Amino acid sequence: MTGLSDVREFGIPESEWYATKSLELMIGKAIERAATGSGARLPIPAGSRVLIKPNWVHHINMSDGGLDCLYTSREFVLVCLKAVLDCRPGAVALGDAPLQSCLWDRIVTPDFLRRVGDLDREGVVSIVDFRRTIMRGHGLRNGQDLEIRPTDRYSLFDLGEDSLLEPISSPPGRFRVTMYDPALLARRHFPGVHQYLIAREALEADVILNLPKLKTHRMAGITGALKNLVGINENKEFLPHHRRGGSSSGGDCYPGRSGLKALAESLLDRANDRIGRPTYSIWSGAAKTAMKLRRFLSDECELDGGWSGNDTVWRTVLDINRIALYGTTEGTMCDTPQRTILHLTDALVCGHGNGPLSPEPFPLGCVTFSDSSPEVDRLHCGLIGFDTGQIPMVREAESAFRWPLGRSRNAGDGDAAGMPGAVVAPAGRARPATGWQCLSDSSIRSS
Repeated sequence: MTGLSDVREFGIPESEWYATKSLELMIGKAIERAATGSGARLPIPAGSRVLIKPNWVHHINMSDGGLDCLYTSREFVLVCLKAVLDCRPGAVALGDAPLQSCLWDRIVTPDFLRRVGDLDREGVVSIVDFRRTIMRGHGLRNGQDLEIRPTDRYSLFDLGEDSLLEPISSPPGRFRVTMYDPALLARRHFPGVHQYLIAREALEADVILNLPKLKTHRMAGITGALKNLVGINENKEFLPHHRRGGSSSGGDCYPGRSGLKALAESLLDRANDRIGRPTYSIWSGAAKTAMKLRRFLSDECELDGGWSGNDTVWRTVLDINRIALYGTTEGTMCDTPQRTILHLTDALVCGHGNGPLSPEPFPLGCVTFSDSSPEVDRLHCGLIGFDTGQIPMVREAESAFRWPLGRSRNAGDGDAAGMPGAVVAPAGRARPATGWQCLSDSSIRSS
């Protein structure tokens, strides 16, 4: 079930949206309206092992939009942590795997650690950076620090032919993720083999409390409940984001065909094969020159699959969500769910425009709570004015594949009006990321 609370119901001014009392009210009301039978308390049994998974993608906003629209607010996380601790869990892990360039201590600050300690009277909370690879200094020319965490804190999964990536895995070697060696990705994903490396904190949990920041996403359309769970995977070389080439040649990095983009892709591949070596800067510089020329001649020209024709990333996202629900610590998949996954979304100050790294503030003033990622992301699309039919990740989440993620029960396409306490279209339609003009042109479908 899914519940929604809106600041306009309670007359909370924007300056107080992230005040502790406001958050307690908003979060409690969203939980209560989800009708879980627990009232305004989280439905977490005493003694449970819990993973709290915020969206802590990066410590800086690449736009001038500030941090409120970039990652899950620390104030939001602290109120949710208190709500978890009130349920008397046996153990709580709080963790994420941000970008390799993220400075962890800029998000997990000394003050934040102190406040977590103040709440954690029983000593059950651990804070974990799930990354095994972290960029060394500024830029890949300086290389990477590898194997930061031991491998025994992860479980390797191979979804094989049941992966949603299987239908697009041939010919092999085309999967890409920005700023990683394509050869590493090719070893993890090819016809019949699709591997992910998942933090054991997620697999050991009885309950995962997912705390997304609602915002737009250049590759996936939106970041919400579904996309946020990708952060339980270890390194990005396990995560195909797009396929090399334009759509006219079987890729989905960009629409159509472009000789300059194809050249730049080749140059970037050579650069990413030389991370930490002196020649990295030469090849990456050549790629940037090719892209600048393309930008001068024509349109936007990113090479990360940032457009609505990306047919890869949604498959990766849904694979990870299936593992989160059905995966075991042994790296196997069961036919029945192995844990409960709850979603409490910070949709107060959302991000629109070129998210996830360069969003601008979109003050929405909502909090959502759900036990269904497809259902709540359909609601999220409706709240920001996006048509779920145009966003493959959300549209396909309810498809009939093995290890299903469930059917939407009470949130139709764009239907916020039916949610208790909802204020319809409280902030108008959000501006989609570049490359997602279809979300601006389309009307929201009714269910």
